[in-house]
Amino acid sequence: MATQPKLDYESLDDLAVAGRLAARDEAAVRLVTGRNNQRLFRAAWSILGDRADAEDAVQSAYLSAFSGIADFAGRSSLSTWLTRIVINEALGRKRAARRRRAHLDAGSVVVLDEYRDKLMRGSMTETLPDGVVARAEIRRLLEEAITRLPAGFRLVFVLREIEELSVEETSEALGIPPATVKTRHHRARRRLQDDLAPELRTALTGTFPFAGADCEGMTERVLRALP
Repeated sequence: MATQPKLDYESLDDLAVAGRLAARDEAAVRLVTGRNNQRLFRAAWSILGDRADAEDAVQSAYLSAFSGIADFAGRSSLSTWLTRIVINEALGRKRAARRRRAHLDAGSVVVLDEYRDKLMRGSMTETLPDGVVARAEIRRLLEEAITRLPAGFRLVFVLREIEELSVEETSEALGIPPATVKTRHHRARRRLQDDLAPELRTALTGTFPFAGADCEGMTERVLRALP
């Protein structure tokens, strides 16, 4: 009896991959999350501004997408479809958080967040070589400058400049006209140029890392949570 040839997942088109996801094929889940974890994390972070919240939003978006994978018709790429889902998930969480914050003492929350951030920065840089610390500081400055962009500019900037989506892909992911994408991207770049020294702008590619253990951890959590 002849053995069945091993399926080449990398060669499958998006509709075929979606079919494998519908069958809860673990290899397909790993393929899709490995391809998209970083982009979805960056999109969620650009809205929520917090790593843990962004990771939670990405996981929830995956679970929602995989549960509704039958709705994927291939009119856009699977990555664009997932990006729209995570953006909607993150925006919903941001609205919910805003409502919760209305019932809290904003001053005390800010103090606690600042204290936590100082502790985190201290624990991360204490034992690192000087060069690594310097690069981490540059990355921190970049991320903080991008955080200060208006929300609409920030999301377009992350998708266009860091994720390197085209104007058309960004337009499709966000549901806004291409002209709006171009305008927001241009204005975001101008604001950053005013906020950052020229030598820092070249380091954008390495910002917001979500690879290695982070990427693998997200994939494993999604696999464990699938029904």
